[in-house]
Amino acid sequence: MIDIAIRNTHSFVVTTYVNTDGTYSALDNDGNAVTLDQSLITAEVNRLQTEYDNNQYQRDRNYAPTGDQLDMLWHSIDAGEFGDTAKQSEFYTANKAVKDANPKG
Repeated sequence: MIDIAIRNTHSFVVTTYVNTDGTYSALDNDGNAVTLDQSLITAEVNRLQTEYDNNQYQRDRNYAPTGDQLDMLWHSIDAGEFGDTAKQSEFYTANKAVKDANPKG
């Protein structure tokens, strides 16, 4: 995350590396050392961490992949679970045409 924060706060940085003492250094496109502003980096790390933490809900959701969800929807409509009018929907008729033209095995 520190590497991202450095690049976000120092747009001319093209290379970052960790020194033997654990501090970070950076180089510009010409290979020149870049002076890093630690206060900017710290603020950006905090912003990135807050953004990451605020998106935990999205990472915790365990929805099936979109293709699987669409397949479940297709089978529910095909089984009549939404009533016969669902079989008149554009979603159903377009997918039915593909399925009819390409039957399994």
